[in-house]
Amino acid sequence: MAQAVSVSNDAERPSDIRHETPNHALDPTGKPLRLSVLGATGSIGTSTLDLVARNPERFEIVAVTAQCNAKRLAELALRHRARLAVIGEAVHYEELKTLLAGSGIRVAAGPEAIEAAAEEPADCVMAAIVGAAGLRPTFAAARQGCRVALANKECLVSAGEVFVKHVGQSGAELLPVDSEHSAAFQAIGQTPARSIEKIILTASGGPFRTFDKDRLQRVTPEEALKHPNWSMGAKVTIDSATLMNKGLELIEAFHLFPVEAHQLDAIVHPQSVVHCLVMLEDGSVMAQMSQPDMRTPIALALAWPQRLPTPVKRLDLLALKTLSFEAPDYERFPALKIAIDALHRGGAAPAVLNAANEVAVQAFLDRRIGFADIARTVASCLEIAEGRGLLNRVSSLDDVLAVDSEARSVARMMLPG
Repeated sequence: MAQAVSVSNDAERPSDIRHETPNHALDPTGKPLRLSVLGATGSIGTSTLDLVARNPERFEIVAVTAQCNAKRLAELALRHRARLAVIGEAVHYEELKTLLAGSGIRVAAGPEAIEAAAEEPADCVMAAIVGAAGLRPTFAAARQGCRVALANKECLVSAGEVFVKHVGQSGAELLPVDSEHSAAFQAIGQTPARSIEKIILTASGGPFRTFDKDRLQRVTPEEALKHPNWSMGAKVTIDSATLMNKGLELIEAFHLFPVEAHQLDAIVHPQSVVHCLVMLEDGSVMAQMSQPDMRTPIALALAWPQRLPTPVKRLDLLALKTLSFEAPDYERFPALKIAIDALHRGGAAPAVLNAANEVAVQAFLDRRIGFADIARTVASCLEIAEGRGLLNRVSSLDDVLAVDSEARSVARMMLPG
């Protein structure tokens, strides 16, 4: 499992996480897994540490990081006896240092310190920093050749080709934490790439699945943050409401699995029980099912090829009675189609898409633009980027970050004053 190397016919495109590599999973002899959690105070980080707390004998926390919540970070560092705690915004360094005084826990601050924390010797690094800020730390984690439990979308959306190549060169393991990609990994198993016809990711449809276009124009941030099934951070929750999140996940899947863009699809599944379907050449359809609780895919990423007990409520299929599926409506939710087009366009288009979307989502949360303006802003940014020649292939992390920065500037220029 999991070094990112190709089993496809395209030798230039490493795209399959299934590979025989040294295993960094839980030691069957009982030796604790050395684990660092980047983005410890966020949704994924919190769920990860919840599992650690329930299985304390199986983990040893090396480092925990956060961007600005020094109080919460200190609480987590103390509770889990971390060796190192790092706060991204240096202005909070003294607060964190005071909170951890006398604990023996090392304290540091700043982006470089977070990157260094990712390089602290560990068996597994949970890469859960949201946004482009997570790029350098996740690259650093992979550099040490450990298992990387990937919850940062940008590494594959903005820097997919570069990141997968980096993982392959370092000998790291790459396991997806997104529920849909975790489901695809499980459903594919050891199926040969040539036998896979299609990978279909499911989307809940978000809170506005039944809204018409006029009603979507009046959606408020408060409404958009009320996801019907999942508990997630604000950015991901808004992306789920626009269906942009599913588009980003399709781009990630392109880099994770041995398929081409035309073999990826998304369907709406309101119950969020079936997380992915894999269609095979013999007519079989393999699916992974579980409750919509991120602790299930997180546990898999930490323990694979073993399984880790979780408190997740078990599925009661008789109580569910119905599992329904429907096609996404690109007219009401154009963000998904915009993302699919960026996937097929390739090059730096996904990086521009992601950067513009981050800017637009924040503008919506700040009430500077409306809900429907998120997709419009992203589409316009991609058009301008095309005209400026920004969508060409990128070959390094620095290239990716340069495109990301310029795309953000373009997106910000389009916002109301």
